Amino acid sequence: MKKYILTPMFLLVAGFVLAQDSTAIQGHKNNNKFKQLYEEFATPNRFRTASGAPGVDYYQQQVDYKMDIELDDANTKLYGEETITYTNNSPDALPYLWVQLDQNIRNENDMEGAKNPSGAPKFRRVESFVDEFTGEKFVGGFNIEEVKDANGRPLRHTINQTMMRVDLPSPIPSGGKYTFSIKWWYKVNNHVTDRARSGYEYFEKDDNRAYVIAQFFPRLAVYNDVEGWQNYQFWGNGEFALNFGNYEVNITVPADHVMEATGSLQNPKEVLSRTEYQRYKKALNTFDKPVMIVTQDEVIEKEKVKSEKKKTWRFVAENVRDFGFATSRRFIWDMMSVKVGGKNVIAASLYPKEGNPLWEEYSTKVVAHTLEVYSKFTFDYPYPKAVSVHAKNQGMEYPMICWNYGRPNEDGTYSDRTKYGMISVIIHEVGHNYFPMIVNSDERQWGWMDEGLDTFMQFLTEQEFQDDYPSRRGDPAKIVRYMSGDQDFISPIMSNPENVYQLGPNAYGKPATALNILRETVMGKELFDFAFKTYAQRWMFKHPTPEDFFRTMEDASAVDLDWFWRGWFYSTDVVDIGVKSVKQYYVSPKPSQEVVDLLANYGMTADDLGPSVFMVADDSEDFSADLAEGSPSDHSEALASNLPEEKSLPKYFYEIEFEKPGGIVMPIIVEYNYADGSTERVTYPVQVWRKNDNSVRKLLTSDKELTGVTVDPDAATADVNLNNNAWPKEEADTDFDQFKARVKG
Repeated sequence: MKKYILTPMFLLVAGFVLAQDSTAIQGHKNNNKFKQLYEEFATPNRFRTASGAPGVDYYQQQVDYKMDIELDDANTKLYGEETITYTNNSPDALPYLWVQLDQNIRNENDMEGAKNPSGAPKFRRVESFVDEFTGEKFVGGFNIEEVKDANGRPLRHTINQTMMRVDLPSPIPSGGKYTFSIKWWYKVNNHVTDRARSGYEYFEKDDNRAYVIAQFFPRLAVYNDVEGWQNYQFWGNGEFALNFGNYEVNITVPADHVMEATGSLQNPKEVLSRTEYQRYKKALNTFDKPVMIVTQDEVIEKEKVKSEKKKTWRFVAENVRDFGFATSRRFIWDMMSVKVGGKNVIAASLYPKEGNPLWEEYSTKVVAHTLEVYSKFTFDYPYPKAVSVHAKNQGMEYPMICWNYGRPNEDGTYSDRTKYGMISVIIHEVGHNYFPMIVNSDERQWGWMDEGLDTFMQFLTEQEFQDDYPSRRGDPAKIVRYMSGDQDFISPIMSNPENVYQLGPNAYGKPATALNILRETVMGKELFDFAFKTYAQRWMFKHPTPEDFFRTMEDASAVDLDWFWRGWFYSTDVVDIGVKSVKQYYVSPKPSQEVVDLLANYGMTADDLGPSVFMVADDSEDFSADLAEGSPSDHSEALASNLPEEKSLPKYFYEIEFEKPGGIVMPIIVEYNYADGSTERVTYPVQVWRKNDNSVRKLLTSDKELTGVTVDPDAATADVNLNNNAWPKEEADTDFDQFKARVKG
């Protein structure tokens, strides 16, 4: 332990010396980590305020759909006709509309495959190698048969990959409406073999399919105050930017199919058997456990003989941004109700027998739990239902319905990994109802705004589901490996999903961890939870941007967080804070020679300072051994004369210097250990770094001898290097020491 001399005048005098230096120094821009984000943020305006709330002129477009859909199960084709009513709430006249054709990513141009390099594969699993090089490549995409106005006249349209521009006879004025129709069909893909968000799974044993269908209809692109038209092509990673609207959808499928979809079922008596309908009504008021609407035994019987008849299921959904449905004769169906905000919400699951016993035991209960926890932290779930659908190797979300994986072994056994993986994906996908189905961010541009926020909420929900739940993401220690990786393959969170190397850690793991650290370590739960709920409620059923989120979190908490957003979201910097040195000081009535020389430069002596106290180190030439033996008052008459009655000075004075090799500034959480076995936990606010980005010193006084210092003792900050976190430094065993330990004896 080193000890040094310190005087209260030292910093003042040293600063004066620097000010007198006439040497020209190269200037620099403001690179302070606490600089406000004015350069990065969009300028506030009447659409979006500086507080992060919608402005007085905020607007969003309304797009309503009426659709008739038919599934040709034998030929795996989907046919549709839709009538679209577009309401222009913007201040601009619109001469054309952009329509998204996401299925075109699977057409003959193969956009998703063409966007990436494709050298010779170094290795493949046998089955995937065979499929890739011997199988016939699936070619899909929309076949647009008609685009017509409300009077049946053809509309000129131009298809550019996954976008279609519909040219209008005259611009839609601000406040105006326009109705037109599209007729189309496409061949449905096998989502298991091509890892797609939508499609079917084929069950060879009984020659049946289970369909999970989405992105199945031409959908209007978003026009807003931020992007104008958000017509960035769909390349596969960046998901969707969509408008809110009302839907009336009629879906015709084989008569023995069971179906769930976005919206409320309008004709349950027509599509359900009498027994199924009675069970359905019972489930609407059952809260303790799911009611089986269609049992496994009933499904096994239906698999044997396919119905040649058809039924049409009718759904109505209000104020949703999208529509999805799932249908199959192989689906078991269970359902219950959950109280959210004083109203009954349906929680339901569809799954083939291959999902049991796992799905029957957990799926619908997890749906109900998710709605309860998410509602607590954001807003009461506003939709009438939430449905979990089993789809092999799939996790994907749509309003009120989602696809989830998690399949036991053929004998019905399953590992904890399979069980918790299924529970986690259900929480995550059901949770997407909140982000982005209701808090409707632009997924095509900012993948983290739905995936990261949802993964953070997933972590909270998992921890409330079970003590010590094995969450995959959210714990700070679990993001360290990614953040400390090769910088050539790491992008800032504030990147388009198509430009990110590792989308999972970037858009899911890192933002979720950052928010967890923000809640637990930086802001505290009370301030964070209020601000987060404020953001969710401000922007429910609206289109927020990253700035709206960042500004709201500060506006509702009075916590300056620009340093946090800059470090965690706008950079690939890492957290690395450690103990650089620990120094002990002793009180002396005499100045050190260093102080004497410094004062002499200004024609001063120690006497000119008046009654003063100096601190001296035992390894300096000014140190006398008796300094360490006596109390401070023994060594300074000035101290003794100014010491109040019944008061005593601390016995020990320590200066702790903390270093920050990492780029991200963070609060310094430190645990001090003393000779008597006691410990003390102290958190120094992040602002300690504001005037020195490399290291900071803190003076510690105590009546107990300091024996140890540990930075971030609970691993709460995602520190990428723990080797510098402790004093005295803990020496790791060498490779030879570890070898000797293994072969001992």
